[in-house]
Amino acid sequence: MNYKLALLTALVAGIIPVAAIAQASPATPESTTPTPAIAAPAAAPAAVVPQSYPAKIALVAFQQAVVATNEGQRAVAEIQKKYAPKQTQLEALNTEVDGLKKQLQAAPATLTDADRTARMKTLDTRQKQLDRDTDDARTAYQADLQEAYRKVAEKVNVVLLKYVQANGYTLLLDVGSEQSSVMWAARDPSADITQAVVSAYNTSSGITAPPPAAPSAARPKPATTIPRATPKPPVK
Repeated sequence: MNYKLALLTALVAGIIPVAAIAQASPATPESTTPTPAIAAPAAAPAAVVPQSYPAKIALVAFQQAVVATNEGQRAVAEIQKKYAPKQTQLEALNTEVDGLKKQLQAAPATLTDADRTARMKTLDTRQKQLDRDTDDARTAYQADLQEAYRKVAEKVNVVLLKYVQANGYTLLLDVGSEQSSVMWAARDPSADITQAVVSAYNTSSGITAPPPAAPSAARPKPATTIPRATPKPPVK
C-alpha cells in the first residue's frame, strides 16, 4: 500500500486526527514561504514645546517720531509755506463775510426790502465761496501732508527696524497711534526708543535741523484755518 492510499484509509477509519494531516503531508512550495510580519504603526512624533525666552520690549510713538525728524519738520514747513498765500486769502475772505454779517445785523429798520434782499444775497454768495475754498484748500493741504509723511515714514521705518534688531529687542509696540492695539503700556524711559530713533534717523539722513520759527504776535485763528492732517503710519 502506498503512502496516499494508507493515508486515505486511516482518515476514513478515524485513526489519524485531521490536525495531524498537515504535519504528515509533504510540504508544498506555498507552505515553505514565510508569512510576512505586520509592521507596527510608526510612533507619533513628540510634540514640540515652545521654549520661553526673556522678552525685551521697545515702545515707540511712530507718528510723532516721523514728524519730529529733521526731514519731517522740513517737509511740514515747506507745505505750510506753500499754503501760506491761500491761508491769507481765506482769512481775508472770512473777514469780509464777518463784515457783511455785521452790516446786515446793524442795518436800520428803514432799510428797504430790496436792499436787505440784495445784502443777504451778497452775504450768501461770499459765504458759499468761503466754504468751498476752505474745503478745497483743506483737501489739498491734507493730501500733500499725507504724501510727505508717507515718504519720510517709509525711511524712518527702515531705521526703526534696524535699531530694534541691533539692540536686541524682541517686541516692538507702537503706543503713539489711535489705531494701535496696545491698550496700555508703562512708559518706562528705558523702553521708549522714540527719541533714539529720531536721532538715529537724523544721523543717517544727514539733514540738519530747521531753524526755529520766528515768534509771531499772538492773534486769534479764524475758523477757516487749514487744519493739520493726522498722518497714517505705514504698514509694517
